[in-house]
Amino acid sequence: MLRIVCRLAVSACALALLAGAAQAQTYQPTFHPETLKGPPAGKPNEVLVLGTTHLSGLPKTFDMGLLSPLIDRLAAWKPTGIATEDLSGLQCDALRRNPTRYTETVKRYCDDTTAAAAATGLDVPKANVEADRLLAAWPAAPTPAQRRHLAAVFLAAGEEGSALVQWLRLPEAERKAGDGLTEDLAAGLAKAQVRRNETTLISAVLAARLGHERLWSVDDHSADTPDSSDPVEQKAFEAAIMKAWDNPVSHARRAENERLTADLAKPDGLLNLYRAFNTANAQLMAYKGDFGATFVEPSPQGFGRQYLGYWETRNLRMVGNIREVLGQHPGMRMLAIVGASHKGYYEAYLNQMHDVRLVSADAVLR
Repeated sequence: MLRIVCRLAVSACALALLAGAAQAQTYQPTFHPETLKGPPAGKPNEVLVLGTTHLSGLPKTFDMGLLSPLIDRLAAWKPTGIATEDLSGLQCDALRRNPTRYTETVKRYCDDTTAAAAATGLDVPKANVEADRLLAAWPAAPTPAQRRHLAAVFLAAGEEGSALVQWLRLPEAERKAGDGLTEDLAAGLAKAQVRRNETTLISAVLAARLGHERLWSVDDHSADTPDSSDPVEQKAFEAAIMKAWDNPVSHARRAENERLTADLAKPDGLLNLYRAFNTANAQLMAYKGDFGATFVEPSPQGFGRQYLGYWETRNLRMVGNIREVLGQHPGMRMLAIVGASHKGYYEAYLNQMHDVRLVSADAVLR
């Protein structure tokens, strides 16, 4: 009798656990912030997410002048703020304080502000405060000296993209050293002006054309961790991820990218690439070929789930940075330019915000 009772008790416990697991899998929250959009008092916040190729990866023979039709269409949408896939100077300053974890991240993604700090007497936090102070009282018609000085402050703040906006807004004859810009700093901005990336050749050019005073750096690498100190584990991690990426969807994405890249010199070639990168199907293929594939990668260590967790965390924090800017400037029309694989996550997370309305890139790029 005792055995029967025990068996019944164990069975009841097992059923309860199974029921609990099923409930955990099927539970859905009843609160849906994306359905509670307002309308707000005043202009809504609008966000256009432009998924981009990284221009540094295009063939060296590609004529960057072919970016003009894309920039024309983005300008016609008239954004009032532009967010870029760059780390802010403030985040880089924070990462530098934890070299055990972030040495490689800082080396790869953060500008060296040493020369600008020496020229202005401002470290990164103080330079950010000073840039905000200057912009709060910024005149409608600043002098070239004021623009050169603000460019130097932005460089000290770790915001090269915004410094470049000030540089581009200067008449060509005024793009020179002075007012805090040393010869080396001025030469650095002249060099940045032709660097092959989307911040310098799209975002800064567009911002200067539209009369903006700065860009918004919203990338986030605070979830970065150093590679494993165990070479065997590191090799196993890399092998697991590469195996997960070896799938038909990933191969189809690569073939499509190669086709689009081969056609760049054709009429509308670059626009067609951007149109393709910003479709709903492209976002789904990015998931299936990359993040979804690593999600189900079967290693006992859960290497794929670690990778996916990093990716989701990074995108959440990037979107958090965008939301912070919108919260400080209600009614902004923000253009967020980001690597195409981020676009689906950007839009999904932004759409949950009460005070964010998304704009389709399809209509803008038409």
